[in-house]
Amino acid sequence: MQLAGGAMRVPLQDPYYIGIGLCSHDANVVEAATFANVTITPAGQTASAEKPKLFSALETVTISSTDRRTVKVFPTRVEAPNWTKDDTLIYNSGGLLYRLPIAGGEPVVIDTGFANRNNNDHGVSPDGTLLAISDQSQENRRSIVYTVPMTGGTPTRITEGSPSYWHGWSPDGTTLAYVGERNGNFDIYTIPVKGGTETRLTTADGLDDGPDYSPDGRYIYFNSERTGRMQIWRMRADGSEQEQVTSDEYNNWFPHPSPDGQRIVFLSYEKDVKGHPENKDVMLRVMTLTDKRVTILARLFGGQGTINVPSWSPDSRRLAFVSYLLLPQ
Repeated sequence: MQLAGGAMRVPLQDPYYIGIGLCSHDANVVEAATFANVTITPAGQTASAEKPKLFSALETVTISSTDRRTVKVFPTRVEAPNWTKDDTLIYNSGGLLYRLPIAGGEPVVIDTGFANRNNNDHGVSPDGTLLAISDQSQENRRSIVYTVPMTGGTPTRITEGSPSYWHGWSPDGTTLAYVGERNGNFDIYTIPVKGGTETRLTTADGLDDGPDYSPDGRYIYFNSERTGRMQIWRMRADGSEQEQVTSDEYNNWFPHPSPDGQRIVFLSYEKDVKGHPENKDVMLRVMTLTDKRVTILARLFGGQGTINVPSWSPDSRRLAFVSYLLLPQ
């Protein structure tokens, strides 16, 4: 028996029942089975003293129906899928980058040369020829932004300052948006894709993070804690006209506009969660930009690594993400 899919987080209220079911998947066939050696462990107890094992489920969800499908389950941590125009998912695991067809199959390592400590901030250029990566193999393990060919190769350094974490690519392919820590402050910067002088776009107190361009290139969406709670903001691509987009009881991270410009998706933590840690009960939520209406796309166990980077399908109908499970050894 192998784990076959992700886990859905469903809010339950007393009274409710739990059990095991069996389905034949054929209306004309009756199946019978015996379930034996079944145990139920009350909350707060574990069936084993061993540390639980982490599984990662690389999933997709359809926006219109919230229907979820599992592409592949991994007995280790994988993070941050990008969805390419040829229906391939790119993700990171163990410092390396991999590609995997959306239809499933076996992952293939992407050659990134000396960059063998890639974190979960990576993404594909609009023309599909380059991959932006954030690697921590150099300079005292401080993240640096590079580009590499989509087919793999030697990284080209883009940011001189470190740490820097890539998050967005301008639609015309000329500019990268990223988060940089400079003099103890985390702010949003842009830089030409060929390298050069970085431009600081935010100066407010508190953390600014997760910049991603709107598909028309006019705006950069980002998350900021400048008002005391992490919320979604946006600004003009030059950093002007910074305005708050969400204002609710959750801590909202990593906004990603859909390719058709109609929606943004973001990750929501409960109000008492600080930062964007892993292994938390979180929600993927979608805002329709015409009316600012927010709906829940999925409830899951996740957080760090779930949707750090752009992961919309090219047709804006689906989204890729990673959920996690902690199961007894």
